Amino acid sequence: MSATHLPDTQNSTDTRQIVIDKVGIKDITHPITYIDCDGNKMPTIGVFTMTVSLPEHVKGTHMSRFVEILNEEPCEFSAHNFDKIINKVREKLESDTAHITLNFPFFRNKKAPSSGVESIMDYQVTLYGAFNKGEAQVMMKVAVPVTSLCPCSKSISKYGAHNQRSHITIKAKAAKGKTLHIEDLIDLAERKASCELYAILKRDDEKVVTERAYDNPAFVEDLVRDIAVDLNADDKISYYRLESENFESIHNHSAYALIENQKC
Repeated sequence: MSATHLPDTQNSTDTRQIVIDKVGIKDITHPITYIDCDGNKMPTIGVFTMTVSLPEHVKGTHMSRFVEILNEEPCEFSAHNFDKIINKVREKLESDTAHITLNFPFFRNKKAPSSGVESIMDYQVTLYGAFNKGEAQVMMKVAVPVTSLCPCSKSISKYGAHNQRSHITIKAKAAKGKTLHIEDLIDLAERKASCELYAILKRDDEKVVTERAYDNPAFVEDLVRDIAVDLNADDKISYYRLESENFESIHNHSAYALIENQKC
């Protein structure tokens, strides 16, 4: 039997009369090229979850079409034209809605604060795309590793103060007509931390970052409040969800704080 005469089972009628909110493929790995705020093209690896809604009368969606979309042409985009692939999913799957979640490592070249030696830092980024009610929307999330130093420990100790690695996670949506970059969120988180991280540090750099952290102690509450002040004042952002988790060095648990704000 030729392919043209094979039965199309998934396109047959379903009689249970139940709409499926999301159906598609989950965690498919595919090469992508991300375009940063300066227009530089960065090859990386993306992990996609792609879904559409399914009407109550249709038995199944066309799973292969999701993969075809990724393979039709190079996956090259920024956060600001990510809506194109969302629209392509909706059109190719013939659906009223479409959702895409894309996780990928974002790499950034950084110079050590004293020696100037260059190294690459990685940040975990997630793009969320949705087409619903006739409109495509995109949100971005970035997890930024930083150093935090405890103000209480500094105030009560004769020698030094305990510090820890912290993850500041910012999920944000750009206001209508505004442009928001991943780098904006990374810069904000690193600026408000006790100190930022580097992949390579020489001895003179270690002195700088240790002293910088000591001069900028911050509770987990301070981290989210300080960042929220800037997010609240930023007219490029219409919504954010801000989290900080401090992986405590003197406790077997993390300190955690969250602020969420739907600005408009």
